[in-house]
Amino acid sequence: MTEPITTRILIERLHARLGLEWIGGLEGQNREIKPFTQEETGVALIGHLNLIHPNKVQVLGSTELEYLQNLDADSYQDTVNKLFSDTLSILIVASNQELPDEFILLADKKQTPLLRTPMASHNLITHIRYFLGSMLAEKTTLHGVFMEVMGNGVLLTGESGIGKSELALELISRGHRLVADDAPEFSRIAPDIINGTCPEILSELLEVRGLGILNIRSLFGDSAIKPGKYLRLIINLVHMNAENMKKIDRLHSWRNTRSLMDVEIPEITFPVAPGRNLAVVVETAVRNHMLYQRGHDAAHDFIERQHRLLEQDVK
Repeated sequence: MTEPITTRILIERLHARLGLEWIGGLEGQNREIKPFTQEETGVALIGHLNLIHPNKVQVLGSTELEYLQNLDADSYQDTVNKLFSDTLSILIVASNQELPDEFILLADKKQTPLLRTPMASHNLITHIRYFLGSMLAEKTTLHGVFMEVMGNGVLLTGESGIGKSELALELISRGHRLVADDAPEFSRIAPDIINGTCPEILSELLEVRGLGILNIRSLFGDSAIKPGKYLRLIINLVHMNAENMKKIDRLHSWRNTRSLMDVEIPEITFPVAPGRNLAVVVETAVRNHMLYQRGHDAAHDFIERQHRLLEQDVK
């Protein structure tokens, strides 16, 4: 289950990027921004003024403040009181707009963080929506090595001891980048996008049997590390003896899909056997996958050629 984050975490992470300035409600730093529940399907995490389905992160721009100022005294007070409801986690004023003193008094009374930023409201909402989407997204951990290969997020999986880390090390030496070893974390940040990152404790590290724990950044430089990547392909390594190798379909790749948080991810199974240069095979598989996504299938082309030759022979 996804854990809520606090307003303090949001402010610390986005303070420099958004130019956030505290105005009031300092005692509300530990107020939680909780993920959606099934009963809250109509509640938005962030948005402009909405009193019917109050946002958890409320943004006030010039339009919203002008609307409030044009209300009569009773309506204005009623709207402001509704704005500072228990649903509200944090209130941010965009474009460095000035606020009435009562907003600051209410923020302190309700212990609701009140901040201001020079950023325009629509840009502010885009930044915070992306941040909250990443932080509060459904997450899962998979066993394997997650890498960027040819610009694609590729998860190397297989049973323990099959050689995933050695393969990853060779790929890194060939210019590809490590995201996470052993326990990459994946989150669904959009209906069809799975993002993979590395737990902080494992950041930049790769375990290789016989060599122990390696710091990839220290060994290969900053360019060998990638903080996160969208998962585009899973490569599953399996042990296979010579007898079973002969039974493999030689025309088509061993292609399937794996469902991860209701997103179908392409999966290719590779037999591991003596004499196979797996790094080259992985690179080629990623290139071939990119072509396949564009509608090019070499096996299909080969079969079509055979059919054309057969038709010519018949004639």
